[in-house]
Amino acid sequence: MAEPSLTGAPEPGEVSSAEKALLQRPSFGIRARLALGFLAFFLLAAAVTAAAWIMLSRLEVRLKFLEVADRYTLEIQQARRFEKNYFLYGTNLQDVQEHVANARKLLGSSEAEVFKVLSAADLRRMRDHLDRYEALIQSLVEMEKNAPADRAAKQAAVEVEVRAHGSQMVSFAMELSQKERNSVNQTLALFKRLPVAFLIVLLLLVAFIVNFLARQMLGPLSRLMATAQRIATGDFTPITPARKYRDEFSDLAVALNTMMREVAHRQEILVQSHKLRAVGTLTAGVAHELNNPINNIMLTAEMLKEDYTTLSDAERLEMVDDLVGEAGRSQKIVRNLLDFAREGEMETESLDMAELLRRTAGLAANQIKLTGAKILMDIPENLPPVYGDKQSLSQVFLNLLLNALDAVQKGGSVRISAGGGKEDPGYVSVRVSDDGHGIPPHVLPYIFDPFFTTKSKGKGTGLGLSVSLGIVRQHGGDIRVQSSPQEGTTFTVLLPAAMVPGLGERPC
Repeated sequence: MAEPSLTGAPEPGEVSSAEKALLQRPSFGIRARLALGFLAFFLLAAAVTAAAWIMLSRLEVRLKFLEVADRYTLEIQQARRFEKNYFLYGTNLQDVQEHVANARKLLGSSEAEVFKVLSAADLRRMRDHLDRYEALIQSLVEMEKNAPADRAAKQAAVEVEVRAHGSQMVSFAMELSQKERNSVNQTLALFKRLPVAFLIVLLLLVAFIVNFLARQMLGPLSRLMATAQRIATGDFTPITPARKYRDEFSDLAVALNTMMREVAHRQEILVQSHKLRAVGTLTAGVAHELNNPINNIMLTAEMLKEDYTTLSDAERLEMVDDLVGEAGRSQKIVRNLLDFAREGEMETESLDMAELLRRTAGLAANQIKLTGAKILMDIPENLPPVYGDKQSLSQVFLNLLLNALDAVQKGGSVRISAGGGKEDPGYVSVRVSDDGHGIPPHVLPYIFDPFFTTKSKGKGTGLGLSVSLGIVRQHGGDIRVQSSPQEGTTFTVLLPAAMVPGLGERPC
């Protein structure tokens, strides 16, 4: 199984699968969700409007019927008033007929409105009462004209029936009117409750939509913010799908995955380019360092060849041991250089910082000789281990050491010290200090910017500190700097100490 790359970037296959998973889900965009939310509001408003319109239409029909019923009842009551006058005084019989005719005419002209409220049976009953009442009044009129001998007896019989039908007509009309008034009152009461019900439903709908949008929009935003913070720490793990459908946030996630892949690729290029520069700086020193053991090998081999016959076995064995020792010395120098220059994937392991720092100082041994600087090592043996990549951290400390050697004058000193990080519990601190010319205050804020350098043209790329800071932050640490002109500079590297599981903050 392949280890993660130096920058923590995902493998190309992983990125492709993440993007494929993001894009293969069914689409349900933010615009569609907003449209559904507004559609829900519209449908609710339309439903309330339709309900109000229906209720108002029914109310209008009932009010028109009440108007007709009141006029009809009034006409019947007027007819009955004149009816009483007739039976009491023998007058106003024509007025009775006139009001009955008005009632019939009103019932006929308003049949459409009446039929919307009354059933066919009720309407038929009203007409039957009216027809019978009108027929009885007409019979009274006929008696007035013909004056039969038994008029008094017949008139008394008709009077009973007229009063009965008249009373039934009025009672039935008033009963219908009261019934519709009750219905109108119920409709009005319901109409009053409708706005309250609408507000309650609207409140519930607003709460649902707000919660829905918060979960569907703020949730992905929070996740993307966490991803941005993760990217800032150097973690370029691709974003994978968290929901069953994709939207505009999915497109943003794809763009972020692409950005992380490109940033990781370019960071690897920067790291390797600066490593090549460091290797070039070391190569000159290594060539000089290799020259000594190679000369010794050549001289010893020539002496062995010339004096082979005159030498004793012990002397020959001693010279062979010298050859093996010088070859081993050369091999060690080359192996150290290859270990530093080797391109490989990041392999995290528990590191002994004391050994790592001494080994890094050994890589720059010839550079130290060339500058004539003094190297002071203050590294306790009981340092907590650090969990990280040996090659990349070695590059960081070598970069800082080479920068310190460039800053000191001939005969100056560079001090490498380490500690348990009392000021920063849980961290191992490594300080690389020099007594050189220092860094001007106006330059200090920019020294970690890529391609920023104070060295003369051709002597620096401006990537060393930037790449070193990136590597340390990938390990969860930081680099701090203190400098004063003409007093020197101190770089402090903070790295998280490896902890023993179950022992809290105690370093192993």
